Amino acid sequence: MTLDISAERSEPAHGPTHPPLAGTRERAASPWLRPVAAQASAHSPAGASGSRIESWMPWFAGPVAPPTAAGAFMDWWIHLAASPDKQLELASLAAEQALLLRTAGFAGERIAPMPQDKRFAGAAWRRPPYDAIAQAFLLVERWWRAATIHVPGVTRHHEEMTAFAARQWLDMFAPSNFITTNPLVQERILAEGGMNLLRGAQQTAEDLWRDLADLPPAGAEAFEPGRTVAVTPGRVVLRNRIMELIQYAPTTPTVYPEPVLIVPAWIMKYYVLDLSPHNSLIRHLVDRGFTVFAISWKNPAGADRALGMDDYEKLGVRTALEAIGRIVPRARIHATGYCLGGTLLSIAVAALGRDGRSPLQTLTLLAAQTDFTAPGELGLFIDESQVAFLEQLMARRGYLDKKQMQSTFQMLRSNDLIWSYRLHSQLLGERRPVTDLMAWNADGTRLPARMHSEYLRGMFLDNALARGEWRVDGRPINLADIRVPIFNVGIVQDHVAPWRSVFKLHALTDAEQTFVLTAGGHNVGIVNPPGQAKSSYRLRTWRAGDRLLTPDEWISATTPVADTWWTPWLEWLRDHSGRRIAPPSMGSVAESLPPLEAAPGLYVHER
Repeated sequence: MTLDISAERSEPAHGPTHPPLAGTRERAASPWLRPVAAQASAHSPAGASGSRIESWMPWFAGPVAPPTAAGAFMDWWIHLAASPDKQLELASLAAEQALLLRTAGFAGERIAPMPQDKRFAGAAWRRPPYDAIAQAFLLVERWWRAATIHVPGVTRHHEEMTAFAARQWLDMFAPSNFITTNPLVQERILAEGGMNLLRGAQQTAEDLWRDLADLPPAGAEAFEPGRTVAVTPGRVVLRNRIMELIQYAPTTPTVYPEPVLIVPAWIMKYYVLDLSPHNSLIRHLVDRGFTVFAISWKNPAGADRALGMDDYEKLGVRTALEAIGRIVPRARIHATGYCLGGTLLSIAVAALGRDGRSPLQTLTLLAAQTDFTAPGELGLFIDESQVAFLEQLMARRGYLDKKQMQSTFQMLRSNDLIWSYRLHSQLLGERRPVTDLMAWNADGTRLPARMHSEYLRGMFLDNALARGEWRVDGRPINLADIRVPIFNVGIVQDHVAPWRSVFKLHALTDAEQTFVLTAGGHNVGIVNPPGQAKSSYRLRTWRAGDRLLTPDEWISATTPVADTWWTPWLEWLRDHSGRRIAPPSMGSVAESLPPLEAAPGLYVHER
């Protein structure tokens, strides 16, 4: 598939970054939390009112805080009620669509769904009365899109939230979800004598039981880390309270002198980059002569509630870099970060650059944001009210549960991840085969309360990293202090780190940047080995002094290439590497880094 692209925040609430006058206010220990009084319920034993909040909070543990949802709805409703012009526009549109539906029924004209909407793709939807049912739904969908945008006076955030909520409700009540209005389900019932519904009921009961028992989905047991996935040979060479550092065994007689460090996100487990042998990015690197190290994050529990972003930077990235420097002395490192791991890696690299002691040869960022002014639909779930809600929710356990995160990401793609799944499993009686990527996606992790609060406030609310206000070791860092060549990967259909947001790094540092835009989604776009029929990418290198292009200008200046982004990345790494040498030892006993357990280690098995 060839790539096809169609288509100043105010001062933070906690004030500027210079020290306040003595005695004017007092902060919590972390620079990314609000004053102590405002955060007591999130990171210390709550008072009486906090306890009462916690007592009912679990009942509202959905992705959106009730006050946030209510505020968005009231903002939209009140302004719509006060706008006769918008009401007239919607009334006119309703009349126009009623006529259009009549025309579609008698003249054969059809209203096309959105390009990604496959719900009405079957031939059975072209027969009456199902064609009229589908067309009526698409018209209602179009009307609600018009009703929830461009209402005078509604804030942009509330407008986006209301439009998103309307889409969720419409997806829920789509005619494809019901037996009486879905011709494909009716055909299956007639063909199987209703046995598909019996299988669907059994599968629904099994899914419910597995969810209550916190078990992986049916079929995921075939993908066990260390047995069928995460099987690239290696050894844990360092373990601390926050991560294990894995060194992978060489498969070539000589290797490039610069090792690769992979920093994954701790939102999920690291082995998304070491799935099955055929699609393992780590194995791909090892087989081509690179010495690879990877961080495997610990799955935190309630006792880890006080772990913050500083802990992940120091005990994670910085400790891993120091360990690699002791195992492979004097070697410069190709550092690679994925998603939140890439954001954290950019923080660490900027701090090292600020201090003039960076051990890096290059920096690679995979679907990682450094500027959060346009975080995409994920930003719908993040505002002051929502963050406060999550802090109260996390105060009870000390972490954000994986189910809370999973429900948020499912809502971003509810049509594919919720309703399409239920259609096939419950109504058609089909079990879709579980892939290694799907099994990994179900192997979720928790997030420490302090870290998650710091991340949401510092990045999404204050955009502190891009503004040069994020602090490491008590001093601000600036992304302009990253001076090594950067390979930056954005993904066309990424709903977690939109590529136009990832692209913003161009304006934040003068380092040479090779930006690659690849086909796919947040995970599929990265786990993209050679030989995939739908793989494609665009690539362009920017150097200091070149004109900064807008994303649309960048698209116009590049051409799609039918291949995986892995190919140009390996070439880029080779171009920035020295002559090959003998492989280093596994760990270093002399440096108190002896080889421990075999990969994938212990932390990956924690649930």
